[in-house]
Amino acid sequence: MQKDRKNAVRQTIIDTATRLFYKQGYVNTGINQIIEESGVVKSTLYATFRTKEDILMEYLISSGASTDAALKAASDKGKDPKAKVLAVFDYLIDLVQEKEYYGCNFLNIISEIPAEAERVIKQIQKQKNGVRTLFFTILEPIGKEDLADNIYVLFEGALIANKVHHKVWPVESAKKIAAKILS
Repeated sequence: MQKDRKNAVRQTIIDTATRLFYKQGYVNTGINQIIEESGVVKSTLYATFRTKEDILMEYLISSGASTDAALKAASDKGKDPKAKVLAVFDYLIDLVQEKEYYGCNFLNIISEIPAEAERVIKQIQKQKNGVRTLFFTILEPIGKEDLADNIYVLFEGALIANKVHHKVWPVESAKKIAAKILS
């Protein structure tokens, strides 16, 4: 019973921090806001997480897992490797048009944190390397795995350009280029 309560409190803190970090940024989210909006007392938060960065790590790990699953599910909609890659871009096209889309979780955080935040950077790199690996795995059966990093750069560039312009065209353009590369 006690462990269930601890897990529920932990999840409440993570859910609250996830919403706040994603919507308003890591730097702009204070511990006191997380405490207030999660409804936990300060001592409970610090008994659960030593630092704000520890909460951030949980956010990155859980966001990474859900992002990886979503990208894999999107790629599985394609019948062949080219269609699988393009299905990932179709997923992005839909994602960036959602009302509550504020940009890539990981690119948002990497732009906010200092260069010394090594464990945060490594976690973001791990997630991004997972995307690279997804493209490699999709393209390997047709002998085009050497194009995986090219497709990955298009994917990341589309996310950044979308963040700058708040329009879907960068992702649509990246998809067109990916289709040409894979023809």
